[in-house]
Amino acid sequence: MSDRREFFNSAFKGLCLCAGGGFLATLALNGDDSYYLRPPGADDEEKFISKCIRCGLCVKACPYDTLKLATMLDSPKTGTPFYEARKVPCRLCDDIPCIRDCPTGALDKKYLEKPKGIFATKMGIAIIDSASCVAHWGIQCDACYRACPLIDKALKVETRRNDRTSKHAFLLPVVDHEFCVGCGLCERACITELPAIRVLPRSYVLGRAGAHYVRGWDEEDQKRVKDADTTKNLNEKKVQDYLNSGDLL
Repeated sequence: MSDRREFFNSAFKGLCLCAGGGFLATLALNGDDSYYLRPPGADDEEKFISKCIRCGLCVKACPYDTLKLATMLDSPKTGTPFYEARKVPCRLCDDIPCIRDCPTGALDKKYLEKPKGIFATKMGIAIIDSASCVAHWGIQCDACYRACPLIDKALKVETRRNDRTSKHAFLLPVVDHEFCVGCGLCERACITELPAIRVLPRSYVLGRAGAHYVRGWDEEDQKRVKDADTTKNLNEKKVQDYLNSGDLL
């Protein structure tokens, strides 16, 4: 009788473990795998993850409840801070309390020093979908432009002739990636059902030209090739052999 009871107890425990494991697996599979934005000062994701201890002090320090800690249903690693610009953007506090209260330096404290400050942070970059932006349809809208804390720097308005009507001008929002910090205030202000302007992590947007390209108009960049040998050494025999081969036919 006792053996039978132990068997049923073991079977019940096994079923509970399987059900619990299946539930956790379902949570992980159903988790939101979209992009996410980190707090100010989390410039390098790998470095940030290695230093963040999931203490939540940056979340508590935020006066606007912008930051939240990731759960299993969110994209970031569980327990790490992030924010969603469309819901609650970063308000760019002058004293940057989230960085100030970070105990490990996961949020770089260099931004607490002047003249860097909050406007030197790089949380993301705003990208405009011209197909769904009503300003590109000819409807006058400058909601994102007016919401930008770096108006006429990070977000500008470009005037362009409307050839469709020949009467009105397009007033088009244009993002300058050099100034945009990725706060998300523009995305929150966007009037379309789904935002026509979105803030994406910089790693999603920015490319890398490579060190072998030089900006000819940039004096500092020119210094990299000041002593470079610009003479061309052509192997004439190699060229003649190629022209005389049958590869060109």
